This record gives sequence, C-alpha cells and structure tokens, in this order.
Amino acid sequence: MGRVKGLILSGGRGTRLRPITHTNAKQLVPVANKPILFYGIEALCSAGINDIGIVVGDTREEIRAAVGNGSLWGVKVTYIHQAEPLGLAHAVKVSKDYIDGSSFVMYLGDNIIRDGISSLVKEFVRNKPNSQILLARVPNPGQFGVAEVKNGRVLHLVEKPRHPKSNLALVGVYMFDHSVFKAVNSIKPSNRGELEITDAIQWLIDHRYRVDTHIVAGWWKDTGKLEDILEANRMMLDTLETKIEGKVDNSSTIEFKVAIGKGTVVKGSTIRGPAVIGKNCKVRSSYIGPFTSVGDHTELENSEVEHSIIMGDSCIIDMKKIEGSLIGKGVKISRPERKPLAYRFMLGDNSTIEVL
Repeated sequence: MGRVKGLILSGGRGTRLRPITHTNAKQLVPVANKPILFYGIEALCSAGINDIGIVVGDTREEIRAAVGNGSLWGVKVTYIHQAEPLGLAHAVKVSKDYIDGSSFVMYLGDNIIRDGISSLVKEFVRNKPNSQILLARVPNPGQFGVAEVKNGRVLHLVEKPRHPKSNLALVGVYMFDHSVFKAVNSIKPSNRGELEITDAIQWLIDHRYRVDTHIVAGWWKDTGKLEDILEANRMMLDTLETKIEGKVDNSSTIEFKVAIGKGTVVKGSTIRGPAVIGKNCKVRSSYIGPFTSVGDHTELENSEVEHSIIMGDSCIIDMKKIEGSLIGKGVKISRPERKPLAYRFMLGDNSTIEVL
C-alpha cells in the first residue's frame, strides 16, 4: 500500500457558529485552549502520518498563520486551495495532485476523536481495502451521513436522510486508496449542489470495490454547533493534569484538575476544575467553575464563569454569572456605571444573547 498521506478538510464557512466565524475560521475555535484543527493534526501524527495536506478556502491565510509549515508537529504541511466549498468529494477531487497515487486518511478539520486513529490506520494498512469508513452510534442520525449495514458490510450510505434506516453515523474520518478518484469523477452534485462523499463511497460499493467499516466505541464529536463545542471542551478538559505555571495567592482556592499558564496572576479567587486559564491573564475576586477555558491575555474581575469558552484578549467585570457560553476574542462584558441603568449592546451579525 506504500506511504499513507493525510488530508485535513478546513475550508468550510462555519455558518452555524456565527458571529464567531465571521472573524475566525471555525477550525481554529479553541477547545481546552487548543484550536480544534490541531487535534486533527495530532491524531494524524500519532498514527505515523507525517505528510499532511490541508484543504483551505476563504480562511486560508488565518489557517496558514496558525499551522505554518507543520514544523511544530514535525510534519510537512501542504496547502490545497478549494475556491468554493462544493462538498467533501469535491475537496478530494481538488487534492488529486497532492495525493499523487498514495493511499490517504481524510480528516474533517472540525472533528475530535479523543482516542485518536492510530489503530484504525494500522487496520487500513494491514487489510488493504479500497476504503475504510468509521461509524459511530448517535441519537440524531438524521444530522449526519448514515450507513445501512448488514453482516458487517455497508449496503447504502445516505447524506442527512429524513428517515434514517440506522443510527450509524459517518464519523469525519475516511480512508481511501487511489480508486476514490474514479468515484469522485463519476458522481453528480446532490440537491445541495455539492459533491457528497457519501455518494462517492456508495459508487465504490456499487462497483464492487471493497469498503470496510469500523465502529468507533470511544468519544467522538463533530464540533459544528455551540453545544457540540462546549461538550468537546468538557471532554478534553477532563483529560488535563494540574499544572500551575502562573501565580496564585494564598486567599485563592484551586480544586481538582486546573492548568494555569505563565504570567497569569490569580488573586482572591476560586478555580474549580477541570479548567484551563491561558498565559498572562488576571483573575481577581472571581469564580471559574468546571469545564471552562479562558484564553490568553484575559481579565476577569468579580465575576463567575462556568461551562464556557472565552477565546482570549477579553475583559469580564462584575458579571454574575456566565454559563454555557462561547465568547470571542477581544470581547468586553461589564455592568454599567453610568445612569440610567440599561442594557447597551454592540453585537455583530447572527449574535445570540439571553438576558435576565
């Protein structure tokens, strides 16, 4: 089978995460203070893949600035431009020159598989199918590509069916040999106007190519929506170990697993883990509760936050209490000092706000 390359898809627009994604690539939204995209790169590295192509679109400059040439992970990164997000199979199509006859693992850049994919890649290399797809049992299969399986073999794949015939969803990791290019060149756009990867895999099945399946037993999440990102944040924070690199005064309390970055100062506060606070933050007279990530250069004073992601360079003062929230970069939230007391907002397109 030869060398296996990696292909990470990072070209989507992230419409379900607006307004955050008006100014940030959705794959760079942090989970446990690490961009989601980095988890995919690490998963491929751990599986022994050191040649990775990243398919990029409108946010290519931002992704290139964050990832660079891959030296941070000891891998070689090649960027592949997809002019329009015309579907996953279209992303494969535009990557043909990069793949250059190799087998490859395609990893959706907004997915996290906590246990990695090393054993799955080994299985793919050992068994040499034309494709290997990962499936997971989900409560809401209609939101995913769904597989109908009989005796361990895939019969049909349908993208986001109205009436799913199983609860087996396609996990955002696919393994292919060069035969997938025949498939992506043979299918037609779906009703959504996209070349669907489910149609390409179905083409392989219909033309008697070998498509193996593997049901993922561990935790996996597609982080396309706010609640999914917050759940991913909870799961990844739970894998943390306590590491205090900043300064915590004697009147503060640190409970359970908490990581605090260099240059951060915590005074008169309670940090209840699992939680992570980045570098050069100031936390005064505040409570940071479980499953909270605070990005670098953020200031919290006299506030309570839990089950939330704060993306950095932000300032939160006199807020009781913030919960279940995703707060972008450079955000200021405070109580008004001037009269008359009133809510005063400056909100971007597609913002969501709930007030008491």
